Order: sequence, then structure tokens, then C-alpha cells
Amino acid sequence: MAMNIKKNDTVVVLSGKDKGKTGKVLGTLPSDMKVVVEGVNMATCHLKPRRQGETGGIVQREAAIYASKVQVVCPKCNKGTRVAHKIVDGKKIRVCKHCGAEL
Repeated sequence: MAMNIKKNDTVVVLSGKDKGKTGKVLGTLPSDMKVVVEGVNMATCHLKPRRQGETGGIVQREAAIYASKVQVVCPKCNKGTRVAHKIVDGKKIRVCKHCGAEL
């Protein structure tokens, strides 16, 4: 099964503790069907100092969430939308299901 979400897409979260939040996709994990979204699903990580002079501490960072829990936001109609595909000039492009704008 292929993922319709790519890096740098703007997405909206559909379910879970961060429902309704929007953010940019920082990375994708196609083998796990997960994405990392900016400011969503924050996890607390304990960092140990690795080099002399480096400080450790507790930091917040984004954890991966399932791609099925997010939906691409169309730049034209500004709504969460499903992704359709069209072939234009021999190239397959992603388009919005609502307005037909290119994603």
C-alpha cells in the first residue's frame, strides 16, 4: 500500500490527542506507514551528554504517527482532503478531491 503523504506537505490530524492540529511533514517512514509532523505527538526524550562540554537534559521532540491519522491540506480550498491522481503531459500528479487543485 502506497502513502499519499510526502515530506513538506501540510497535514491536519484527524484523531488522537492532537486532533485538529495542522503541521508540516518533517519526514516519512513508508515501511511503517508513519509520518513525523511538526509540533504533533511530542515525546519526552532524555539526552545524555556524549562529548566533554556538551549538556544533557530532557527535550521534547516529534514522534511518528500513523499516516492514516493525517490528511493532506489543500492550499487552494484550505481543507483536509483525500488525494486523487491525474496524468498531465505523461506525468502523474496529485490533485485535491474537492477542487481539483494540484497538491
